[in-house]
Amino acid sequence: MSATTAIEPQFRTVDGARIRYAESGGPQEPVILLTSPWPESIYAFASVWTSLADSARLFAIDLPGFGASERREDLLSPRAMGGFLAELISEADLGTPHIVAPDVGTSAALFAAAAHPERIASVIVGTGGAAVPLQLGEPLASWVLDPDLDKYRRMDAGAIVGAAVDTIEGGIPDDVRADYLDCYDGDRFVESMRYVRRYPEELPVLAELLPQIETPVTIINGRHDPVVPLANAQFLDKRLPNSRVVVIDGGHFIWEEAPGEYASAVLDSLTGDRS
Repeated sequence: MSATTAIEPQFRTVDGARIRYAESGGPQEPVILLTSPWPESIYAFASVWTSLADSARLFAIDLPGFGASERREDLLSPRAMGGFLAELISEADLGTPHIVAPDVGTSAALFAAAAHPERIASVIVGTGGAAVPLQLGEPLASWVLDPDLDKYRRMDAGAIVGAAVDTIEGGIPDDVRADYLDCYDGDRFVESMRYVRRYPEELPVLAELLPQIETPVTIINGRHDPVVPLANAQFLDKRLPNSRVVVIDGGHFIWEEAPGEYASAVLDSLTGDRS
């Protein structure tokens, strides 16, 4: 059976952008809004989909400019993407969802919680740049800080994305890997870099907002993440008034490397288990 069978992608327009998304059947409440990590897609959640769908209604999206969703230049920043998430919740009639937003979704979800706390039940983030000053490993540090973006345009996007996802411990199914490569073909990968290149400008703004976020926040991070070190989770936990950190033995792509532990941490957050 294909690893992607459980996820049935569709397309819809939200706030003027055509996005790829998938919904689950099962319970109608609670609702979990999942945002794709980078350079992956909604299929990053294939390994946790069934476990989560048994307990919640799932609505997963490729963020605009990521995965197979349309790029909108004005949304390629964490703060703008936070505004998009708030709009999506309204347009897709998601009620008051729990947002699961690993990796690049971390900062966007926290910006959304700061601006629209009434729309969000809780936030589950992690493995995303958050610390100020920046604390990032390679290759992300170079993707954020390298002054020469054009050199990445001259590179083979497939080679860049392939090298990144091939670090996933245990590997990933061929059909999932093929989707990742297809999603960032041509100029899509280098253009998606514009989002993380806003970190130096926008993460300090987010840091000032963190103490005001009363929404419950769970930060899930890999203990051995070489790309986004655990220090980023600790930075958030120190400043957020209602947070906890869950550390999973694994690297950067913990939703795929340790899906059972990741799904359990998400479900514990939904039930209010802050232990």
